[in-house]
Amino acid sequence: MNRKSIDYAKDPALRTSLAALRRAAKRARRVAANTGTQLVVARNGKFVRVAPGAGRSPKA
Repeated sequence: MNRKSIDYAKDPALRTSLAALRRAAKRARRVAANTGTQLVVARNGKFVRVAPGAGRSPKA
């Protein structure tokens, strides 16, 4: 596996993919909170259901 930072990828779409994933996760948390649904996240290699806002400090 390549240990170089994704910031040095040749493909510009790949370089911006991490930011896009973070935006998508933020939106998913917001939608889950608005609809009262649980999120499915990976923790320690296992998938778990969590309530929106649980276990995460609020950020802007």
